[in-house]
Formats: sequence, C-alpha cells, structure tokens
Amino acid sequence: MDVNTLKSVYFIGAGGIGMSALVRYFLSIGKKVAGYDRTPSELTQKLIAEGAAIHYEENVEGIPNEFLDPNTTLIIYTPAIPTTHAELIYFQKNGFTIQKRSQVLGMLTQSSKGLCVAGTHGKTTTSTMTAHLLHQSNVGCNAFLGGISKNYGTNLLLSDKSEYVVIEADEFDRSFHWLTPYASVITATDADHLDIYGTKEAYLESFNHYTSLIRPSGALIVRKGIELEPRLQEGVSLYTYSREEGDFHAENIRIGNGEITFDYVSPLGNIKDIQLGVPVAINIENGIAAMALAQISGVNNEDIKSAMASFGGVDRRFDFKIKNDKVVFLSDYAHHPEEIKQSILSMRALYEDKKITGIFQPHLFTRTRDFYKEFAESLSLLDEVILTEIYPARELPIKGISSRLIYDHLRPGIEKTLCNKEEILGILKQKDIEVLITLGAGDIENYVQPICEILNKQ
Repeated sequence: MDVNTLKSVYFIGAGGIGMSALVRYFLSIGKKVAGYDRTPSELTQKLIAEGAAIHYEENVEGIPNEFLDPNTTLIIYTPAIPTTHAELIYFQKNGFTIQKRSQVLGMLTQSSKGLCVAGTHGKTTTSTMTAHLLHQSNVGCNAFLGGISKNYGTNLLLSDKSEYVVIEADEFDRSFHWLTPYASVITATDADHLDIYGTKEAYLESFNHYTSLIRPSGALIVRKGIELEPRLQEGVSLYTYSREEGDFHAENIRIGNGEITFDYVSPLGNIKDIQLGVPVAINIENGIAAMALAQISGVNNEDIKSAMASFGGVDRRFDFKIKNDKVVFLSDYAHHPEEIKQSILSMRALYEDKKITGIFQPHLFTRTRDFYKEFAESLSLLDEVILTEIYPARELPIKGISSRLIYDHLRPGIEKTLCNKEEILGILKQKDIEVLITLGAGDIENYVQPICEILNKQ
C-alpha cells in the first residue's frame, strides 16, 4: 500500500512499546490513527492525548467508521495478538492490507539507511544510544526504539533531513527478516523464544539469515565470540567488537566514585576518555557498539564523546530510581538469564561492598521451563532473592511450571523469598535495603513507584 494514498492506520495492540512508536510516526505525517489494546496504561493515555483513538474492548463495533475502507486503511498488528482476535479476523475477511510492525519498519529500511541493532539482549539500550549519538550530531536520524529514551521522553525520533533510521531489530517470530539494514550490530545470540523456534539451532539460523539481508555497501558489527555464521553479500564490511577485544573495544577502563571512563579503540578513529552517562559496566560494551554505528554513519568523534556523556538511558534499562548515600534502587527489564547475570555483575562492580537484593518476576511459562536452572544460576549472584509468580503474557499455564523451579535451584544458603507480587511491598517494609533491583519484563514495573515511597521513608 502506497503511504501517499493511505488515509488511516488501525493498530491491533497499539499500546506496546514498539507499536506505539509507529502510532506516533503515522500521527506525525498526518494520518488518522486508531486501534485496540487489551488494557489502559500510561502509554495508551499519552497516545490518546496525542490524537490516537484507542479502545480496550475486543469488539468490531468499536472500530471507527473512518477505518472501515480497505482501500485507504492499513492494519498493523503485533504478533502477541492471538489469531482468534475478533478485530483481526474481521480485517482478514474484508480484504484489508494487514502487516506486522516489522513489515512496516522493513519498508522504511528500503527507503532509508537502516542502522539496526539485533541480538538476544542489549539491543534496546544500544539502539537508543545510537539514536542519541546521531540525533546530537549534524547527521541526525529517525528512530523507532524498543524503549522510552530518557533524554527525549519518547520512543520515536524524527528528522526531515537525515537519511538514517535507527531500528531495534526484533528476532521474535523472525520479525527482523523483513529489514534491509545498511549497517547492523548483533549483540548476542543466546537461545531465546524457543516456544517460537523450537530449537537453539533454528534460533541461530534466523540470525545467520538476517546477516544476508545487509546491503552490499553496508557493514556488520558482531560481538566477538558469539555463535554466528555470517552470510554477507559481496561488499559488506565485517567488524567485531567487545569490551576488551575486537576491531572496536575499550582500553584503560576506570570505574570508581559512581563513574565509568574508558578509551575507545576503533579502526575509524580512537577517542580518549569516553565518559558513560549511565555508569553501569554493561554499557561499556553497549556504548562501543553504538559508537561504531555512529562512526560508520559519519558522526565526528567530538560529537560522539559529548553525546556519550549526556546519554540518559532508557526507561526500565538500568533505570536508577533512587541513588543516594542511604539506598540505591533501579528498575531493569532483564528477563533472560544472561541479561540478569550482566545486570547483577554490573551492580556488583559499582557496589561491591553493599548487600544487593533482587526482586524477579519470571516472564513466560515456556521461558521458565526452558531456562529455570540458568535463571537460578544468574540470580544466585545476588545476596538476596525475592521471587514472584510467573507473568504469563501471551501464554496459558503449563502444568508443573512455576517460580518454585527457580527457587528450589538457587544456591544453598542464599537469602530467598517466594511470594505473590501483591506481597512485595509488605516484605520490603520489614527489610533494611542497601541496593535493590527489580528484574523482569512483566508488570513488576507497576510496583516501582510504591517501592520508591517505601525506600524513601527508611
């Protein structure tokens, strides 16, 4: 469908963090926008205030009349929506053009130079950091982000002059296969989404295929040591990166007094004394990948150095809520064992002499089934674990799969609690917290503000 003849766009699953960026994009170019989401949220309320007509009842009668012409209306849906959804079925039966979010982003990478960040974890922070580096330079960018940038208070950046678009390349249901990147980072290929892929081998194969989609004049920047067999077209440059090895890496890392500084080593030009705006250890590596993409896009070193120091982070990604002499509290979206491990190790590096307590809400029954031992191993790096019930998201319960599987495999002697999420606040009131981190991709975020209120009173 030609965007010029398009009058209206209807979203099924409008309130997701990735979908909402597209909602905002189509509003910005003057299209009528409406849609469905399952529950109201702060984000859906903001979208309504910005001009989108969103309802929360799965009902064909709730679709506004302006969105009932298949010749002028595009339907965009999230894969999290079940195939039995009444509105989706209606549009399918009535000849509407229906696309996934990833297909729409794919169209944008065909008409622009896509800077895409893929990988099991790290992609939201890395892509948001990349967008910030370009936005703060004369290169500029459009950006469709998988989280809310704290610098800009949005997941969408727009530019009417830049040829670059920054996109978080999502491997869930092979969505990133719709993209045609100009340059891409791959952060990790640790197996995930096995409910979709079935096997680790199939998951890895999806990344191998993704590398074949990069434009012949482009570049692939791969974290050194990950499992990957690139299938690059002729003319694609291949680079490696990591914290201390690869074409792009860091030297002279200095961590102390709540700050992290390092020297950036790059075949495109070294930069001394990079200061991280969000000083957590994993952001050294995320920052190296983002700076590599920025250099490939033509951002000069002075602008890179300045923007790295001013990067404010992403909501729910190492998101410090309280940071003072008495207590530290941060919210983190980590929901894969390796992500959790890196989050905890990063906190250890900053607060090695403090007791670190983690509240973890597992995300999905299938992920818990596949990785409960690995979750337990990562969480065992904490001093204390508070474990809640599983957040099901799109899934139905699986017999025998619960948070107790993780709980029972935590290291001997660790301080641990198994509870319902409604009990979290009462438990925290009885504790003397030094460093607290909430972990998970579910609705644990809803407890962040009440937790702040409790900790500020202690």
